[in-house]
Amino acid sequence: MKFKRIFLLILDSLGVGESLDANNYDDNGANTLAHIKDNYDLFIPNLKKLGFLNTINMDENKDVEAYYTIARPNNPGKDTLNGHYEIMGVKNDIQFKSFTEKGFPRELLDEIEFTTGRRVIGNKNCSGIDIIKELGERQMQYGFLIIYTSNGSNLQIAAHENVIPVAKLYEFAEKIRKITLREEWKIGRVIAKPFTGTKPSNFKFTTERKDFAVKPPTMSVMNFLKESGYSVISIGKIADIFDQEGITKNIKARNNNEAITKLNDIMTKNFTGLCAVNLNDFDSEFGHKRDVEGYAKAIEELDVEIPLILNKLETDDLLIITADHGCDPTFKGFDHTRENVPVIIYGRNLKEPKRLEILESMADIGATISENFDVNKPFIGNSFLSKLK
Repeated sequence: MKFKRIFLLILDSLGVGESLDANNYDDNGANTLAHIKDNYDLFIPNLKKLGFLNTINMDENKDVEAYYTIARPNNPGKDTLNGHYEIMGVKNDIQFKSFTEKGFPRELLDEIEFTTGRRVIGNKNCSGIDIIKELGERQMQYGFLIIYTSNGSNLQIAAHENVIPVAKLYEFAEKIRKITLREEWKIGRVIAKPFTGTKPSNFKFTTERKDFAVKPPTMSVMNFLKESGYSVISIGKIADIFDQEGITKNIKARNNNEAITKLNDIMTKNFTGLCAVNLNDFDSEFGHKRDVEGYAKAIEELDVEIPLILNKLETDDLLIITADHGCDPTFKGFDHTRENVPVIIYGRNLKEPKRLEILESMADIGATISENFDVNKPFIGNSFLSKLK
């Protein structure tokens, strides 16, 4: 069975149990979804009907309304880039560096100050809102650059848009991106984050966030789709993750709610191809902050939206729900966790929803998308399209 449109919904960090190699990452015992469920009375009737909770133990559910399984990660690391790379059929052997424990080395900060001509403040592992509340006024007064990381392989740069215009902040980010391509500082993403407001209580980031990621080492399924004339629509940060490679339309979204609103709008449009959506709040707002209740409520909020999304699907549409890694809010530390990811596949014309065999790679998702549109097969992954009846 072939589909005209495929909607790929990536629940950022919503893993479902330790991977086979979790021991290599000191992540034995991690299970984002299970531990949220264990610690909170999770009410998600719509996702439950799709087999979402069955992905925790891969138990059989004969009353399920979607195909469900899990996919194992193969690319090294547990960061956003490598997870998304693998989903889209990109093999990557580089484990990007992170500086979450001690901050960025002095040598790197000196290089940034010399290159940008601006003093750097911050240099800690912190949430964006917390650090602009702490240092935003100082940044405005002196024109410094607030440099921080928020777990994972990233370097984030915050500045008030009235002090450092957005275009100038992007210019600084591009320069820093070049510096951090060096092997000793090879970071996955440099993220420019302008903010507005007059005092800490009303500081907020704008929609002009821009990620400067490394270019994928190989072409992705999205490249193959674009080259063949299909639409490839990105909602959220996916376009930035792939450095705009393979994207025909980039739609920004500040949070989960905005991303889902824009997804609902796109679903009313006539196009042929892929729409990929990243719901980042699970990771940035709740996983890293180890906020079990906040994470659980965000899943419940998504559950409310599921019937609306399903009702907008045409008979020749396919919906795939998955994740890119884990970020267990009950686990030690504040970093991502090396986990398997859920895979839910729903279509109005699918007549035999059931549990599928475990996917040996997250790249099987990209391979399935590729086969559906008869474009080049990605470098990794095996399609499960023939199993959808």
